[in-house]
Amino acid sequence: MTTHTLEVWGDLACFTRPEMKVERFSYPVITPSAARGIFDAIYWDGKRDDAVMRPYFHWQVTRIEVLEMPRFIALRRNEVKDRVPGTAILNRWMQGTSTPEPIWADGGKDELGTDQKGRTQRQTMALKDVRYRLTARIVPKSAFAADWGKMNSQFQRRAKTGKCFQQPYFGCREFPAFFEYIEAPDILPASPVPFDQHLGFMLYDVFDLSRESVKDGDKPYISLFDAKVVAGVLDVPAFSSDAVKKPGRT
Repeated sequence: MTTHTLEVWGDLACFTRPEMKVERFSYPVITPSAARGIFDAIYWDGKRDDAVMRPYFHWQVTRIEVLEMPRFIALRRNEVKDRVPGTAILNRWMQGTSTPEPIWADGGKDELGTDQKGRTQRQTMALKDVRYRLTARIVPKSAFAADWGKMNSQFQRRAKTGKCFQQPYFGCREFPAFFEYIEAPDILPASPVPFDQHLGFMLYDVFDLSRESVKDGDKPYISLFDAKVVAGVLDVPAFSSDAVKKPGRT
């Protein structure tokens, strides 16, 4: 198999536009990074050496088909403003070498009387009743090119039986995504919806997919591309393509 196709669906989704500062406002369709995250949740492999992660491959999303017309829904949610501590601190908590410090969500700083920021209410413009058909392929790193066939076989076995390392989600972890592996992409029961829209510059990814290794503390690597949905289909260029605008490029 050179490419793999998944049909994914869920009740809610939010693919936040990065130009929105505080309130979340979703793109009308799933972003390539969110689509890649669904494939990663099913099958991803790599090796960790101390603070360095060496991925064996990355997923290249090639095609996104919109199977349900985009519909927005306004939500108001309580969000915790504090962040979960880093991996080193979490490991000490799990090993019992230090006392866990909970993140309180019962109020603001004045009510809690601590250094924690508490929670805040934020508006979310999300999508409801979403369904997509995603096509992607495995791009192995140079040192693991010989294992390309094994990687494809492992993903196919896992996806067919519904296995995943973590529950896939649509942008936010509280919006779970459900998936089904499409064995015969040429024989499809559902066609893309008649949806045409020039989305302008859309978030492509927040990681440098071409890197052979990733270090803890690396800064986000934001890339964009000019997205056009034609007849319900969004064709995604390769990450290495000049169509993808990366830091340091015009």
